[in-house]
Amino acid sequence: MTRFFTTIDALSDDDLAAIYSLATSPFDDETLKGQGVALVFERPSLRTRASSSAAVHELGGFATFFSDEEIGLDSRESVEDIGRTLAETCAIAALRVRRHDVFTRMREVTGERLALINLLSNLAHPTQAVADVLTIADEFTKGDVTKLAGLEVAYVGDATNVTRSLAVALLRLGVNVSVGAPSSYQLAKDQVEDPFAVTGGGTLRLTESPEDAVKNADVVYTDAWVSMGAEAETDERRRELAAFQVNQRLMDEAKDSAIVLHCLPAHRGDEITSEVLDGERSRVWRQVFHRRSAMLGVLRWIKGEL
Repeated sequence: MTRFFTTIDALSDDDLAAIYSLATSPFDDETLKGQGVALVFERPSLRTRASSSAAVHELGGFATFFSDEEIGLDSRESVEDIGRTLAETCAIAALRVRRHDVFTRMREVTGERLALINLLSNLAHPTQAVADVLTIADEFTKGDVTKLAGLEVAYVGDATNVTRSLAVALLRLGVNVSVGAPSSYQLAKDQVEDPFAVTGGGTLRLTESPEDAVKNADVVYTDAWVSMGAEAETDERRRELAAFQVNQRLMDEAKDSAIVLHCLPAHRGDEITSEVLDGERSRVWRQVFHRRSAMLGVLRWIKGEL
């Protein structure tokens, strides 16, 4: 049966546990031997392309990159026809797209012929969430994802697709998540990746105070205030989110042992200061390392290793 990795929500606890395990365990460099993986990037990304390409090649496959200019989802060619074409030449398609419904539409026309991986959509960023979980486990539980329960993670700033996937992943592991954001930038219910629907795990807490969010936190996480496509709102977002900058003053509210995470690219002086990003508490480069780990885990899981 073909496997799909489009949201954290859609995976069982067993599937997630398998991905975490496969991400950091010894691997066979022939898992993808002779198989092609299409990397479709409607949105650019340094870390996503580097980590995805590296993981595919390390598992013995070959990656082919397609930019938006080359294929044009629903502009040069329909999503459905692109899916049909890729299914004739590739075993897996990993996509970084503007609209999450691309995955639904592509799966409808390719059925079980083409495995799909979400490298980012407007609603979810599940590969980043896997990398973040692995990074936090490295720091606090010697890499054991199963022992993260009880940790306190604070997300500060614009609650984005990154926030949603991260919160779902952490809550299901028993981690408590606080999201500090102005009301108009806060998480909303009833989305595809829905942390409000997680039951029996950690607790989700929303606040409009950045200080309240990070109080006694083990991890402080932030992301860009101005995401791709929102550049026209730059000045407005800077004004409305200025109090949510992760700086040394805000970090003083967290635990002395707290670490800082950021999925990058960072806009130094906006959502985070260079002092914090480059400081001894920062683990952003370990996150980058684990983007590759995450892709190894997802690809191996798709191939049915566990």
